[in-house]
Amino acid sequence: MHIRIVSDEDEQALTDLRSWLRRDPATRTLAVTPVSGTGPTMNALEALDIVLGHAVDIANFAIAYATWRSTRATGARTGARTLAHGGSANDIGDLTAEQLTELIRALEREAASREADDPDEDLAPS
Repeated sequence: MHIRIVSDEDEQALTDLRSWLRRDPATRTLAVTPVSGTGPTMNALEALDIVLGHAVDIANFAIAYATWRSTRATGARTGARTLAHGGSANDIGDLTAEQLTELIRALEREAASREADDPDEDLAPS
């Protein structure tokens, strides 16, 4: 499953989160790719693309994210609060690890359901 954590105009929050995920033994093997902006924000860090391979990855990411949020200073609670997947964007800044895990699993089920409804979507001529 592929998710994106958006900067919410706080590049430093994404940098901190990426570093946190790299240091956490449970998440250091996750594929985390920085997404830089184009146009007027060229080279600015705008998002992190994260690939979660299975249920354990989802749970480990959710725990690491919730722990990272709780360690941030009160004034630094902006940025990296939006999880984007498919056409949805969700504010995850105040979710517990359990709530975040359930949200990601629900998004995964929704994506699987869409694929099951239209299995030939990728095969359609362009």
